[in-house]
Amino acid sequence: MEPSNPIVPQAGVGKRMCIVGASGKLGQYMVRHALARGYEVVGVCREKSVSKLADVADRITVIGGDTNDREVIAKAVEGCDAVLTVLVPWGVNDYASGTARAVIDYAKPGARLVFSCGWHITRDGRDVYSWKIKAAVAFARFMRFTRLLDLDDQYRAADLIFKSDTRWTLVRGSDLEEGQSEGLPVWARHVGDPILESNMTRRIDYALFMVEAVTDDSLVQEAPAIVGCRTPSALAHAAERS
Repeated sequence: MEPSNPIVPQAGVGKRMCIVGASGKLGQYMVRHALARGYEVVGVCREKSVSKLADVADRITVIGGDTNDREVIAKAVEGCDAVLTVLVPWGVNDYASGTARAVIDYAKPGARLVFSCGWHITRDGRDVYSWKIKAAVAFARFMRFTRLLDLDDQYRAADLIFKSDTRWTLVRGSDLEEGQSEGLPVWARHVGDPILESNMTRRIDYALFMVEAVTDDSLVQEAPAIVGCRTPSALAHAAERS
């Protein structure tokens, strides 16, 4: 799970980063990238998932609790220069929107707030979706009847972020796969852009984009839709520009 590039800029030395959702697959990669860059890391995850961070427990501060618990978030983000948050629509109790609201409310002024979600989130309605994505969204919304997922809560979370005057970025991920890092993903402002056609990103590289976004001021108050830099559509775009 370690980032494959042996030369890593130490952008995080002397800085503190909170990763909300640190025990998940994406979160664990973000922890690794952050540590490699010298950040002091605080990881937040549900109590039952704390054990998933056992291999880095001696290198980070782990806070167990529901991520939509305002007291948990207030404690975790205190003094942090950046907060990276995985927005998950668990259950039907405003888990994603409650998490986003707590992060926005309690992060220190000027902190970089970087959130993750899928391509289905749109900021201005100008995204163009394939039938496969539309079908996946419809199925996810149907899952609300099982009380396991509430996709609409993720939309509510995104609206809170978009309306915030904080230094936020909402990173919208494509389909994900495992594998060695291929490098920093490329991005576009709208789904439907030809560069995104391949709809695939390595999970380790999605995490890399999240961490690198902290120091990229061009991404402040942007909602980039990303795709792997070595996918056919990204390579075709690079060839056209060369």
